[in-house]
Amino acid sequence: MTVDSIQQRAAAVTFKGKPMTLLGAELRSGDPAPQFELTAGDLSPVNLDILLDGGKRAAMLVVVPSLDTSVCSLESQKFNARLGELPAGVNAAVVSMDLPFAQARWCGAQGDVKLQMLSDYRDRNFGVNYGLLIAELGLLARAIVVIGKDRTIRYVQLVREVADEPDYDAALKAAAAAA
Repeated sequence: MTVDSIQQRAAAVTFKGKPMTLLGAELRSGDPAPQFELTAGDLSPVNLDILLDGGKRAAMLVVVPSLDTSVCSLESQKFNARLGELPAGVNAAVVSMDLPFAQARWCGAQGDVKLQMLSDYRDRNFGVNYGLLIAELGLLARAIVVIGKDRTIRYVQLVREVADEPDYDAALKAAAAAA
């Protein structure tokens, strides 16, 4: 697959005010969740079926450009601190382009991290399939994606300015409703 064959959404987000292009189609609530293969901390593959535990759980994906930035780190810390607000039927994970080793280093520096860490570094199929890969940076846009047990997108929050934080309350409410 070449970049030419992938839908490009010019100025879909900004990065410090500069317009950026997102690769892939825009997902909306009600769409079927696209398949993906991410990499867990132990380097094992994680796909949609694994994430949803074979349809037994919903998923909240906290998509960030890099845990090595202040906003991404803060966002991940806040979601980790608020995981208790989610029912047991929700699998919550951070998705970034960071290598699993960098994600593990971040978790180690934070202490008690319950969020699962998943990386799209291998072939960026999550970023393209979910319309969140920033062409100019090779990083993921900041977003929250909630997927229901039935593999349907229940909620998408694309943060238009990559340096801004998401609406935590709306994301957690959507994830709890999907359980």
